[in-house]
Amino acid sequence: APVARPIGHLNDLTPGRAVPFLWPDEASPALLIRLGRGAAGGVGPDRDVVAFSALCTHQGCPVQFENGRFLCPCHYSQFDPCLGGQCYQGPATECLPQIRLRLDADGALYVEGCDGLIWGRLETPR
Repeated sequence: APVARPIGHLNDLTPGRAVPFLWPDEASPALLIRLGRGAAGGVGPDRDVVAFSALCTHQGCPVQFENGRFLCPCHYSQFDPCLGGQCYQGPATECLPQIRLRLDADGALYVEGCDGLIWGRLETPR
């Protein structure tokens, strides 16, 4: 099995600032965020660290994280990172796929899997 490598470290995360990473491959942008408030699926002492696919579920445009939410600049879908990526505005009908995280004792963050189908995929990566 491939050796898991951390996608980030708890101590390096600034609340409200997204850290880009690629998962499960080079064609799949994702965002790691410390929200500063508890969230569904969040890890860490405050349960506020989450990660999501950065591809909008409507047509695959890259989303941006600003003002505490994900915004798609193409058709203005908005997704709530505290509610599992739920879409609350715009044409997207599916939640933004949440990437499950594991936090080790040293504060390193690892991907455990994904809830939801990443745009353009036929199946959810393991």
